[in-house]
Amino acid sequence: MEGFDNLKKTPLFEIHQKYGGRIIDFGGWALPVQYTSIVEEHRAVREAAGLFDVSHMGEILVTGPQALAFLQKAVTNDVSRLVDNQIQYSPMCYENGGTVDDLLIYRFGLEEFLLVVNAANKDKDFAWLTDLARGFSGVLLSDISSQWAELALQGPRAEAILQGLTNFDLKEIKYYWFRAGVDVKGVRCLVSRTGYTGEDGFEMYCAPGDAAFLWEALMERGEEQGLVPAGLGARDTLRFEARMPLYGHELDENTSPLEAGLGSFVSFDKGDFVGRAALLEQKEKGLKKKLVGFEMIDRGIPRAHYPILKEGREVGYVTTGSFSPTLEKNIGLGYVPPQLARVGTELEIGVRGKGLKAVVVKTPFYRRG
Repeated sequence: MEGFDNLKKTPLFEIHQKYGGRIIDFGGWALPVQYTSIVEEHRAVREAAGLFDVSHMGEILVTGPQALAFLQKAVTNDVSRLVDNQIQYSPMCYENGGTVDDLLIYRFGLEEFLLVVNAANKDKDFAWLTDLARGFSGVLLSDISSQWAELALQGPRAEAILQGLTNFDLKEIKYYWFRAGVDVKGVRCLVSRTGYTGEDGFEMYCAPGDAAFLWEALMERGEEQGLVPAGLGARDTLRFEARMPLYGHELDENTSPLEAGLGSFVSFDKGDFVGRAALLEQKEKGLKKKLVGFEMIDRGIPRAHYPILKEGREVGYVTTGSFSPTLEKNIGLGYVPPQLARVGTELEIGVRGKGLKAVVVKTPFYRRG
């Protein structure tokens, strides 16, 4: 397709064209932002199910006798708490407490872990981890991203749809667990149950050559259940309502997991890890900024990088903002000084030179029943 020749494509690129996906450049990848409309796809995921192509995500295999010790040093969470077939979310920090990335850790065994990292950060993460691994003789890192395609089936009807294509009892896969070697309509998959939408859902990792067949099988099976193909636009509004961070927005090299409200994923008592001293100092001395959720009082949509004001003075910035299809309100996330983070605090959002009224509210904005 003209205009996308210089972009990386997932094995589902032609499928997106077939289904009428509006393709955009997403961090160097040609991916669909939407098929019908963001609101329609968003609501389908909340009420029925949506199917996403997330094959652009990065996968890094960590193996060897020192794999666990290495990961304990590399990430903020306590990886030793994982057992086989379990998944853990964790930030990964620089020495100054800023965030390298946030990722998922899949444990196959004591000497084998899979890291699923953000697509735009994959090369940076791999270089960072490779550098760190020099202190661990018994660790091998492999970038296996090109060996996998990944489909995410999300929504309250996800289990019913997927169960129709496999003899494996999906109830055996609990939230934040996975199983390898699951047969889905004849395709061998690693199936996990995490979700980046605030809904129940499954991720299927398969060989790139099987991705299009698997997509079509899922769409056919899910048609009666209301399954729709969903793009990056709905993925963003869904994760944002559930207050799940997006790297480059809520997290970056100048922002710590503590500032982002991810303190429960920082284990100070597991021993040393990269960034521990800086994070401990933040915890003891107090944070300089804090992530809050807010709702617009005045009409207007807050967007990333818009200034947050208090009595006309700039005090922070918006990280993500949009119309919420679930709440039918304009909402946002942003960083403010801790003293302005209390629920009920009135703020203004600088929208095209005007200070529009907003109020700090409790998050997540949406939590499934």
